[in-house]
Amino acid sequence: MNYLTHQLLNEEEIEILNNNINKQNKLWEDGKKTAGSHASKVKNNLQLNRNSEVSKKYSQLLNKKILANSLIKSFSLPKIIHGTMFTKSLNNMFYGRHIDNPFMSSGRSDLSFTISLTNKDFYEGGELVIETMNSEKEFKLNAGEMIIYPSTYLHSVKEIKNGERLVCVGWIESYVKSIEQREYLFDLDAGARGLLAKNGRSDELDLVFKSYSNFLRLLGN
Repeated sequence: MNYLTHQLLNEEEIEILNNNINKQNKLWEDGKKTAGSHASKVKNNLQLNRNSEVSKKYSQLLNKKILANSLIKSFSLPKIIHGTMFTKSLNNMFYGRHIDNPFMSSGRSDLSFTISLTNKDFYEGGELVIETMNSEKEFKLNAGEMIIYPSTYLHSVKEIKNGERLVCVGWIESYVKSIEQREYLFDLDAGARGLLAKNGRSDELDLVFKSYSNFLRLLGN
């Protein structure tokens, strides 16, 4: 399974987000409004009105935070981060098995992401389930932790049995469409950066970085 988990936010940032988002009681609406025709039949959660000023403000801040992170950039090669929104699941809410739309009004969905704004111990159930052809894996994230995975995977969120699950979700249009090609580039970049940190710059390492850049130029779109 091709995915990345990473601690994106610190405690202060998590507190600011929770204080400014969770209290907007009048701005939370039925999550079916932004679901596709198939997904809307299995979606039972709340989402913060995406046109509200508070949603726009903190979506933009999180997008900038994602783009400033070198590990996330290396893994996802982001061209556009789009569709960012805040969702909330309360008791008995869930999001059934579905696939994300390949093309949205805001961009192509190559990668999907979830950023948890509540600690995994604050609610029962609510696991993010990601499926591939040969496996199925469940995730519960710490507050401030992010998971990025291919939008081509079927996924779901299990029913909340107790508590509240508050997350930010969104999509990434990558410069490289292919999962396999992104993985090759990520491994090459990680290996080169590791050698640079361990041994410093060298003529040989310059050639590796040259190959990485030209490979990305060849595969990118």
